[in-house]
Amino acid sequence: MAWTAPQVERGYAEPLAGGERAVLDGWLDWHRTTLLHKCAGLTGEQLALRAIPASNLSLLGLLRHVAEVERMWFRRKVGGENLPELYPAGVDFDDADGASAEADYATLVGEMAASRAAAAGVALDTEFAMEGWGRQVSLRWIHVHLIEEYARHNGHADLLRQNVDGATGV
Repeated sequence: MAWTAPQVERGYAEPLAGGERAVLDGWLDWHRTTLLHKCAGLTGEQLALRAIPASNLSLLGLLRHVAEVERMWFRRKVGGENLPELYPAGVDFDDADGASAEADYATLVGEMAASRAAAAGVALDTEFAMEGWGRQVSLRWIHVHLIEEYARHNGHADLLRQNVDGATGV
C-alpha cells in the first residue's frame, strides 16, 4: 500500500494575545502546520506532481524547500550547527520524487522540531551575522521571515492541492 501524508490537526494561531515571543512562535507553528495540513491524505506520487503547467512546483518540492529553509535559518544560523544542505543547491523542487515522499516529510517534521529547539531560550533581540549581506539580523527578523516564507508557500500549496485533487479550503 502506498504511503500517504498523515492527517494533521490545525488549530488557531495561538495565542491570539500575549507576549511577542508567544505570538511569533504561535504564528510560525500555525503556518508550519498549515503546509502539512495541505498535504494530508495525498500519496507520495500526488505530492510530487507538478500540478500547474509551466511550473516546477510540487507540494513535495515545497516540503523539501522549507525543510532546507528551517535548517539554514534556525539550525545553522541560530544554533550555530555546521550542517550540510539537505538537498543539493537548487534541486529541492526539481528532484522531488514520490518514492522519497515519506522520508522527505519526516525530514521536514524533524527540522521543525530541531528549529524549535535551536531557538528556545534565545532572545528575540539576539543578532546573527549574515555573510554576504554585510549586516546582522535578529531572531525576531528570522521569525518574521519564516512566517512570510511559509505564508507565501502556503498560497502556492492552495493552488497545487486544488490542481492535484480538487480540494479547496484545506
